[in-house]
Amino acid sequence: MTLPQAGVVHGGASGAAARLGLRANWRQFWLLVSVNAFVGAMVGLERTVLPLLAQAEFGLASKSAALSFIATFGVVKALTNYFAGRLSDLYGRKQVLLAGWLVAVPVPFLMMWAPSWSWILFANVLLGVNQGLTWSTTVIMKIDLVGPKQRGLAMGLNEFAGYLAVAFAALGTGYLAQAYGLRPEPFYLGIAFTAAGLALSLLFVRETRHYAALEAGAIASDGVRDGPQPGTHEILTRTTWRDPALAAASQAGVVNNLNDGLAWGLFPLYFAAAGLDVAQIGILCFIYPAVWGLLQLWTGALSDRLGRKPLIAGGMLLQGGALAGVALVRGFWPWVVASALLGAGTAMVYPTLLAAIGDVAHPSWRGSAVGMYRLWRDSGYAVGALLAGALADLFGMGRSIGIVALLTFASGLLVVVRMPETLRSR
Repeated sequence: MTLPQAGVVHGGASGAAARLGLRANWRQFWLLVSVNAFVGAMVGLERTVLPLLAQAEFGLASKSAALSFIATFGVVKALTNYFAGRLSDLYGRKQVLLAGWLVAVPVPFLMMWAPSWSWILFANVLLGVNQGLTWSTTVIMKIDLVGPKQRGLAMGLNEFAGYLAVAFAALGTGYLAQAYGLRPEPFYLGIAFTAAGLALSLLFVRETRHYAALEAGAIASDGVRDGPQPGTHEILTRTTWRDPALAAASQAGVVNNLNDGLAWGLFPLYFAAAGLDVAQIGILCFIYPAVWGLLQLWTGALSDRLGRKPLIAGGMLLQGGALAGVALVRGFWPWVVASALLGAGTAMVYPTLLAAIGDVAHPSWRGSAVGMYRLWRDSGYAVGALLAGALADLFGMGRSIGIVALLTFASGLLVVVRMPETLRSR
């Protein structure tokens, strides 16, 4: 591909010239930020209410059984992430995004009226498919639009919108549950989120795959993962162990989402056992993703200047310290501080890992690389739910959280030892 003068290529979705960069594509970029907010809000529906619902209405005394919905969600979302990336490379981004929203339509109704826990698990299968298709695609589309110079900023804004929406949905459902009960009122919000996300995606989002082709032409002579597009097995081995940057990012992603699965499923039960009411639990479930979401406005852009590795390693170590704090302290306000620190550590890591994958993967197979990384990362939900549940049943919830804190420290040290800096300017 020959790069046209001034970084312009013709034949975009609207027939007009296309340019890389956030400023040149700000309308589509901020539209995708809005869409991803509704994607995140769908997960936030469950953060406060569903672990409590498992025990109060379905009588699941075992922590492993109560957290089974997160394991189901995590496995399905992880697998869907990979297929979302491959399909978006083959057939385009918008079609994958629309498919994800269509799958989400039954989810809030199943949660409102499920007569048994198996229905909740099925709803989380659909939610996992929805999240894998929609969140992966909005990530890939934003990377397409902005190009290499603002990749960290773009990922920070994307994850800011998604996880701030998670936080507010968790807070909103907590207050609705306190006022009206655990079902059905808190899940009415999900109907509105699905309708809004589907309408925006269908009517206003445009295809972005041609922007990836533009970037590929611009860097064809730079030696950045150029050459034939690797197959599935090659991408799998690179992201698992062969490529130090991709493999280190993948293991950090797994542990990061292991922590999130722990916080999602075990924290509400842990706080309830300590005597907090549903509204207080909702506030704590809000603070962690809210700090995570807000700080990503700065951490993603900061990684464009300082490099990826310092934020990833430092964020994992901070998460480990925050989890240790949750296990060691007692009371609402100490847990507010620990939850905020956990959110800060996650904010340092989350957009930076996505930016690092974008640094290493060539645009011709970037969607597949992002999908494979997100497969590994979101498998952490299942690992976290199963591990936290089993450890809590064996040793108690406090010790379970402490063991995961040690695992998180180890992950941060592995990044320090193995991961090279991926930001090209560094």
